Amino acid sequence: MDEAKSTARFDEFTTVDWMDDAARERQQQLAQLAQHTHGAWWQTAYADIEAWLVVGVSGVLIGVLTALISIVTEWLSDLKLGTCATGWWLNRKFCCWQHDSADACAAWRTWDAAMGVESGFVRWAAFVALGTAMAATCAHLVRSYAPLAAGSGLPEIKAILSGFVIGGFMGAWTLAMKSVGLALAVGSGLSVGKEGPAVHMGCCVGSVVARRFARLRRSAAAMREAVAASAAAGVAVAFGAPIGGVLFALEDLSTRFPRRTLWRSFFCALLATVSLQAMDPFWTGKLVLFQASYDRDWRFFELPFFVLLGVFGGVYGGTCIRLNLHVARFRRRRLRHRAVAEAAVLALATAAVAYANRFTRRDMGELLGELLQECRDGAPHGLCAAYGAGARDVAWALLGATAIRAAGTVLAYGCRVPCGIFVPSMAIGASFGRLVGVVAQALQQAHPAWRLFAHCAPDAPCITPATYAFLGAAAAMCGVTKVAVAVVVIMYELTGALNFIVPTMIVVIVARVVGDAIVEGGISEQLILLNGLPLLDDADIDAVNEMGEVGGISGISGITGAAAAPGRACLPVAAIMRPVDDVVVLPAAGLTRAGLDARLHDAARQGVRGFPVVDNDHDLRLVGYASTEAVARARARASAAAGDSGAGAGAAVSLAGALGPAPVTVRPHMAAETAVEIFCKLGPRLILVTAEDGAHLLGLLTRKDVLRHIRAAHA
Repeated sequence: MDEAKSTARFDEFTTVDWMDDAARERQQQLAQLAQHTHGAWWQTAYADIEAWLVVGVSGVLIGVLTALISIVTEWLSDLKLGTCATGWWLNRKFCCWQHDSADACAAWRTWDAAMGVESGFVRWAAFVALGTAMAATCAHLVRSYAPLAAGSGLPEIKAILSGFVIGGFMGAWTLAMKSVGLALAVGSGLSVGKEGPAVHMGCCVGSVVARRFARLRRSAAAMREAVAASAAAGVAVAFGAPIGGVLFALEDLSTRFPRRTLWRSFFCALLATVSLQAMDPFWTGKLVLFQASYDRDWRFFELPFFVLLGVFGGVYGGTCIRLNLHVARFRRRRLRHRAVAEAAVLALATAAVAYANRFTRRDMGELLGELLQECRDGAPHGLCAAYGAGARDVAWALLGATAIRAAGTVLAYGCRVPCGIFVPSMAIGASFGRLVGVVAQALQQAHPAWRLFAHCAPDAPCITPATYAFLGAAAAMCGVTKVAVAVVVIMYELTGALNFIVPTMIVVIVARVVGDAIVEGGISEQLILLNGLPLLDDADIDAVNEMGEVGGISGISGITGAAAAPGRACLPVAAIMRPVDDVVVLPAAGLTRAGLDARLHDAARQGVRGFPVVDNDHDLRLVGYASTEAVARARARASAAAGDSGAGAGAAVSLAGALGPAPVTVRPHMAAETAVEIFCKLGPRLILVTAEDGAHLLGLLTRKDVLRHIRAAHA
């Protein structure tokens, strides 16, 4: 991968200095306490109440918004199949709520019946045309009004939670377009889900609510806490799994998750789930359409089938990631300015092919709900056909659905509409899992005397295909996201099947191992690299070590790392720092206003947000560090003073009052991995590199500098 392209979007992000943010917040707290000595306890209590209020309000709004989107999405999905005679605004379930099935409901009419004809072609044409129109409308709205609403948003959220800021990504307008576009994208029939975008919407809600409060708006740490809690709530309502949502945020999204954030995330996820439950968007009492429950237990002879499902999940995940990255590169080269046409063509092709298969014709949430349900009534038709021609038809249909949905997901995920990959992957895994279950059930029915089935009772069902669908969904989701613990908990919360925890863990572990053998990292991590998003976390410590081992210290071989392990090369900070000649520095005294203006101009061109301050331009003895805002204030004071005295642009500007807290400094021989740990644990925007005497400035290092070197080394 070309290094310039892999870091091309770095300039869109500004870096949060967590140390500076914490220092400012502490100073504000001390100032408030000094002004309100007798009300100090009230100031602290109010700050806590405010933080809990923000996550509580955010949770309620996330639950209500998700319910509304679910209702609209289901209506749009059904609109492609027909309309309700008693009210065009009703979907098929609400139109026929008094009937056991839509087939016996006269009020629900397919499009050919509504036109007074009986034609399969008319039904197919309406299905394709409406799906294409929805996708094209969605892409147009996103392109015209909120380009940042496209995609799932998870890669950007991970970068933001790690300490970077991108303007407008979590604004109110992005939230509006993400909500409307998501309903249209999922309703169009594209092989995309709403679970990943639900996390982005949750973060937008949390950000919008938090910005209504001045204290939170000034504190980057408080905003990160609100966004992290809202992200957990987004996952919770997407899967109806509050605990799993919190674990997903902890395991995959946030690089820093202290105990306080954990509790507030759980509270936010709880309120979001309760609000969704109160809205009851499906009139079933279920949080999501694919909730299920199982009465039967698994048997040890089924373990080989479970391992097979895990292997499938890993192969699907790794292959899907690799193919989708190729599609993304092609989309970037050839389709950058054809977002609407691309979405329309994808929707047309998907609808035209999907209509031929009874499983892909339906909404994915509804399909998952059917695939995960047991055959309690023993119906001889449909998914419950246990053997004979019916079982063969079901098996072929499931195989076709798996292939169609997998191809559609590879092509559609990442197009310029709101799109997720969680539920499409679950649908793919569930289709394949149900296929394996049907085959295993047919084998047991046809050969009950085989030793493999020796523990099966002759007069009772032995194999439950629905549980294979459940395990296949878990395997495929883990394979594409590389999230393990949260997936196990989410699947448990979806089913309440405590006795299936062990099989779920088995398939998830196998899927993770197989998937990692194909491609390292989940789809979000790979898109972070492909799209040039900045993300520095603990995993980059190993990447820095690998750079040292492959000869990253060439040119300064005399410098060794103090923290290096015996017998192992260690990359020093000097190898990746920005030398002082490439850094804009300011002398503490003697700089004229004209000279300062010139350096501020150079800094603005380079996107610099602060300056190392030295005693003079020759000795470069470090005095401190000053932000651009503080320097601008010092320049304004100098201008005011010059105006009073009549001095011109040659008047000197003193930066003594512009210095901030003491910057983090390291020596050039220090191991680069230690610098990465400082960035990850303490969160400074930059680290200054000084000579061995600790006084003279040699260069500086930022998080973006580290990432540029890592990605260049692995290009």
